[in-house]
Amino acid sequence: MMPVLHSTKNLEIIEPPTATREGVGVFEYTDNYTVFHYGRMPDLIPGKGEAICRMAVFNFTMLEAAGVPTHFRRFIAPNRIEFDLARVPDAGPLALDAGNYLVPVQLLFRNELPQGSSVHRRLAAGALTPAALGLRGIPAIGEKLRHPLIEYATMLEDVNRFIGGPEAQRLAGLSDEQFQAMRDTTVKVNEVLTGHARELGLSHSDGKVEFLVSSDAGIVLADSPGTPDESRLLFNGVHCGKQVLRNWYVDNGLEVPVSKLIAEGLPRSRWPQPAPLPPEFLPVMSDLYRSLSETWTGERLWNAPDLPAATQAVTRLISQ
Repeated sequence: MMPVLHSTKNLEIIEPPTATREGVGVFEYTDNYTVFHYGRMPDLIPGKGEAICRMAVFNFTMLEAAGVPTHFRRFIAPNRIEFDLARVPDAGPLALDAGNYLVPVQLLFRNELPQGSSVHRRLAAGALTPAALGLRGIPAIGEKLRHPLIEYATMLEDVNRFIGGPEAQRLAGLSDEQFQAMRDTTVKVNEVLTGHARELGLSHSDGKVEFLVSSDAGIVLADSPGTPDESRLLFNGVHCGKQVLRNWYVDNGLEVPVSKLIAEGLPRSRWPQPAPLPPEFLPVMSDLYRSLSETWTGERLWNAPDLPAATQAVTRLISQ
């Protein structure tokens, strides 16, 4: 049962999955963060892992109460969850009769278009049109969409790419009924998470969800929906997650050009090392993650500042 590196989480395989039976896995949520598809960045944000884990547990419980099937099994305090483990498929389209696998396609939902949304970049590059968003012209930063936009993207590639529905269904190996169920579940997840955010005074601007196909061909929600690692949450216009850190790297010309490095065929061992964050970022981000988690779950564990104070500290930090 060796731990396996899994982005900001460590994966421990307790019981391997088979073609006919789900396995059992444990995610350990770490204090790492990732940006730019680089993988783990140099710094640790104290308390981030537990804050994210507790939000994930809360969301799985809330979504299951709303009728959404999930892979969640139990919470292992303070920063681990046990879950049903599916097989990771090989590259290429899947057979329609395959079972018990991680769907190699992620679904993204967008309710508004804040700073940092890839939509603005894709519109500027001509890779997306306003009409595809149901808009008459180029949207403003922060513009709210009349109806949520659902998009598809690959999930297991070095740098994931946006794809259309037909290609997503082909890669996922899903029947028409399964594919529609996956989309319908995404809409439901967005409704539940956005409604909860609204009650707390937060904006749930966008997010992504992942799924697995169970051994009985059911569509099951996976990963960590609605956490700031998977969703873009804002309070009074201030990002409550890694967009704060991404902006610092971009504003200071320190973004790691991962897509360019991959296109050039440069081995990962020769990629440049990202610059560390200024040390003053770490306590502010620690407070932000803990404050968001306490606000979201209603648990008071760390005596963190309230969300207005935590986001004001972020604003002061980035204005220096």
